[in-house]
Amino acid sequence: MRHRKGFNHLGRKKGHRRAMLANMASSLIVHKRITTTLAKAKALRSYVEPLITKSKDDATHSRRVVFSYLNDKEATAELFKEVSPKVSERPGGYTRIIKLGTRQGDSADMALIELVDFNELLLKEAKPKKARRSRRAGSGTKAAAPAAEAKAEEPKAEAATEEAPKEEEGGEESKEA
Repeated sequence: MRHRKGFNHLGRKKGHRRAMLANMASSLIVHKRITTTLAKAKALRSYVEPLITKSKDDATHSRRVVFSYLNDKEATAELFKEVSPKVSERPGGYTRIIKLGTRQGDSADMALIELVDFNELLLKEAKPKKARRSRRAGSGTKAAAPAAEAKAEEPKAEAATEEAPKEEEGGEESKEA
């Protein structure tokens, strides 16, 4: 019976599944993103995220434990040198799975799994965000921008001219009284 066996066996025996996940985890750490099936990506996420958490503590014991899972000296070294300093402040969720559609040959659901802090496109977009003013639809041209700024300056000038006569009127009333 398979009661309470709550993980995907991926159609493989234990040794084959362990070797496949170790190879995929090494490839993910070295290349920062890989394309695979959705089921394998979900299984890989539960395999690699505890290893990344272990890599935050750079001790001999944690290096040996991670190496026993990955069986790859270069991937282990890169995990401790490059990946762990970038994710040291992150409490979890080190990977992102993006669905890509189906594979043509067998209609398998494909996915891209990547390390979150290593996507240069998203990191570049996140930094230079500026406060944008909302404008009406249709005034998105460059010529409309100086006109909008000129309109914004005009009420300030009108307010200054309106305040001056009020002060004079107030002064006259005080003189009359």
